[in-house]
Parts: sequence; C-alpha cells; structure tokens
Amino acid sequence: MKKIQVGFLMSYDYDLLKKSIPPVYNLADNIYLALDHKKRTWSGNNFEVDSSFYDWLKTFDTENKIIIYEDDFYVSEISTIENDTRERHLLALKMGIGNWLIQVDSDEIFIDFEKFVNRLRKYDSYLINPERHPIQFAGFHINVYKYLDEGLLYINQPTKLILATNYPNYHCAKNTRERIVYNEDFILHEGLARTEQELKLKLANWGHKQDVNTSFLEKWKRADKDNYKTIKNVFYLEPEIWKELGYFPSKSLSELKKMVENDASLKIPKMKLFFRNFGQWFKHSKIMKPNYTPKFKKYFKK
Repeated sequence: MKKIQVGFLMSYDYDLLKKSIPPVYNLADNIYLALDHKKRTWSGNNFEVDSSFYDWLKTFDTENKIIIYEDDFYVSEISTIENDTRERHLLALKMGIGNWLIQVDSDEIFIDFEKFVNRLRKYDSYLINPERHPIQFAGFHINVYKYLDEGLLYINQPTKLILATNYPNYHCAKNTRERIVYNEDFILHEGLARTEQELKLKLANWGHKQDVNTSFLEKWKRADKDNYKTIKNVFYLEPEIWKELGYFPSKSLSELKKMVENDASLKIPKMKLFFRNFGQWFKHSKIMKPNYTPKFKKYFKK
C-alpha cells in the first residue's frame, strides 16, 4: 500500500498517451490504462486501437509497470458525464484504496511530476484511514488552445484541476467534494490542441457535449497568431471563463515547459494559494464519513 498509482482513461485519443505516460513513468509504482472492453466511448460510439500502439507500450514499458484494465465502462441508461464519473470510480478501485490515486487524461502532461509526488508524500498519514480522512490535491492547467504552423495559442490564465485523492468518492468526474490542497503544479493540457476533425470527434464523445456553447468552434477555427489578441471569451462551456489567448512561438515540449516555468503571467500568487488552502481546511475541519449517494450509484460495482 501507499503506492503512487497513476490512472489514464484510454479512448479514441489513445495515441496522446505516448506523450502523457513518459513524464510520470519513473516515479509511478503502477500505471493503469482503463479501456472499455468493447472499445466504446461514454456516448456509446465505437473506436479502434491500432496495433502499433500496443507495440509502443511493449517497447516503452521496460519495468512492466503498465496495466491495461478492461471493463464495461458504458451504461446506456446514464449520461456521458455520469459514465465519466463511473469509469473513474472503477479505475480507482482497481488501483487500490490505501494508495495515492492519481488520475490524469491522455491529453494532460505533467511538467514536474517529481515535485508533485514529493508534496503528496508529506500527506502519507492520510492513507492510513482514507475513508475518515478524505482529501484531494489540485494543480493548474496550462491550456493549449490551438496548434499553428510555427507555434501554438494558449489560454493566458491557468485553470485548476483535480489531480489526486486518497478516497475516490467521486461526485462529478474526479471531484470528490472533499478538502482540496492546492499547489503550483502545472499540467500542459492539450484538450483542444487537435485538428478540426479530431476536435469535432472529441466534442461529439465528451462528457459535457450537451453544454458546449455555439460560438466556440467558430472562434477556434478563426484564431491565429495575427488575430489572437482580438479574440475574447473562448471557453467551450461558459465563454467568459477563458477571457484571452497568448502565443508561444514553439511546439517543442521541452521548450514549452521552459516557457511555462519562466512566464510570470502563468504563476499562481503565493497568497492566493495560502487563502485557498486555509479556506479548504476551515470548511472541512470536521472529520466526517463521506456521504456519497449519486443517482447512478446502482451502476457502480461493489
């Protein structure tokens, strides 16, 4: 127990795992890839996995850490976001309660996984009785908006995301609604950094597909390095959440990491982190057993 367990959801964008697995490989005890046994998305659409991907896994996994976990991850009676939450719950159970349960997506790339793991280890006491001491850890996305010929557009304000928990009583996707510890851990998020065809496929099979705003795709198609400063409110759900775009003149991952680390506009003020963490500690100061009763709980395995 007390292992660093990392889980990915393996779906139609599985090829992105070639970029997201390597940064976590050395420090992870195990890496789980959750794959629907009939290769269906949360919307029930089918996809295929090219055999070359399995060849890559076999070659890359020199320490035999990677485990493909196949199960029935699609239930037609529930929504896409509920299927999302259910799959994450089953994956967490497979990884094992009593360990650090880290879940990231195939399009999320850790910039400094070692720093994140070192911070987690300071809370190892929370793994002794996780049901009575539930806690989750959050970092921040650097959201890649669009790849261009000689660089990329990104959202110039980091957005928070949940990265890990000790007790997977998920309510919506990875959020357990328990105490959150925020740190300046950055994840390069390539959620929208795709071709137009790939992006349309993602939106058609995504857990929030019913909520995508109608102006999003038109703005995304129009944006380039010459006009990005004039394009505002670009988030795919509530547009004003992402107010402005920035531009990096490179697509090299190593160079992008350095740019992110040195860009003052992407830093999180220390006082902001302090007050967020104090507020979370104060809000969840009473030790209570989690009350988790989602309406789709009957589809969760015991």
